[in-house]
Amino acid sequence: MDQMSSDNINGLILAVSSSIFIGSSFIIKKKGLKKAGASGARAGEGGHGYLYEPWWWAGMITMIVGEVANFAAYAFAPAILVTPLGALSIIFSAVLAHFILQEKLHIFGVLGCVLCVVGSTTIVLHAPHEQEIKSVKQVWKLAIEPGFLVYSAVIVIVVLVLIFYYAPRYGKTHLIVYVGICSLMGSLTVMGVKAVAIAIKLTFSGMNQFKYFHAWIFVIIVTVCCILQINYLNKALDTFNTAVISPVYYVMFTTFTIIASMIMFKDWASQSGLKIATELCGFVTILSGTFLLHKTKDMGNSGSASGRGASSTPRDNPVFTTSGSGRSSSSDKIVAS
Repeated sequence: MDQMSSDNINGLILAVSSSIFIGSSFIIKKKGLKKAGASGARAGEGGHGYLYEPWWWAGMITMIVGEVANFAAYAFAPAILVTPLGALSIIFSAVLAHFILQEKLHIFGVLGCVLCVVGSTTIVLHAPHEQEIKSVKQVWKLAIEPGFLVYSAVIVIVVLVLIFYYAPRYGKTHLIVYVGICSLMGSLTVMGVKAVAIAIKLTFSGMNQFKYFHAWIFVIIVTVCCILQINYLNKALDTFNTAVISPVYYVMFTTFTIIASMIMFKDWASQSGLKIATELCGFVTILSGTFLLHKTKDMGNSGSASGRGASSTPRDNPVFTTSGSGRSSSSDKIVAS
C-alpha cells in the first residue's frame, strides 16, 4: 500500500467529520420533533411547532456544518474516497439513536455497522492519489473530453426520458423512476461540486478562479442539478417508504458517482487491477452493511416492545407503496440527504 497523500488525508478527515455531523443532526432534529410533538401537532400530521424548538434548529445547523465539510472534502480527495464514506453517517445515527432515543440496535444492525466500517477502511487504505489540479480550466478540460461528454449526454437523455415519459406514468408506482432521476443527476452534481470546491480552494490559496467563466458554468450546473435532484428526491420520499428509498438511493447514487469520477478524473488510471478489485470489494462490503442495517433497524425495538407486552404492528417495507400506508421515522432519511 502506498502512503496516503496529504490531500487524501485532509479529504478523509473532512468526509468523516461530515458523516459525524450529518448522522448526529438527524438524532438532534428527531429529539426536537419529539419535544414539539409532545406539546402540539406532530410534523407528520402537518404541525410546524418544531420551528420553535431549539433542538430542531440545532440539528439543522449541525447538518449544514456537515454538508459544508462534505463539500470541502471533494476539493481534496477523489469522489471514490469521499462518496462511499457517506455510509458512516448511518452508523453514527444508529449508535446515537441507540443511546439517546432508546431505539435499540439489533445484533444484525451491529453487524451492519461493522461491515460499513470494514468496507470504508478498505477503500480508505487503497484510495487512489488524485492528480494535482492547478486551475479550474484544467477541470474544464477534463469535463469536455469525449468520454465524459458521452457519459453526460447519456445521463441527460435518460433523465429527460424518465421525467417526461416514465414519471407521469409510473412515478407513483415504481420507486426506480424518481430514485433513478436523483441518482443519475447526483453523479453530475458531485462532479460539479468537486469543480466548484477546487475553484474555491485555489481561490483561497491566492489564485482567483472565479475570474474564469468556467467556474461560473460549474456553479450553474451544480445549482440546476441540485434543484432537480432535490425536487424528485422529495417526490420519492413523499410517495414511498423511506426505509426502502435510503439504501436503494445510496447504492445507485454512489455507483453512478464513482463511474462519473472514474471517467472524468480517471481515478483508477494509475492503479493496479488488484487495488481496483480491493476497492470494489470494500464498496460491496459497505453496500452489504447498509442494507443489513436498514433491514434490521426496527428489530431491536420490536423485541423490547413485545417484552413489555405491547401490541406490535406489522412492519411494512414494500418497494411499491404510498406514504399514506404508514408513518416513517425522520431518521430513515439519512442516506437520502
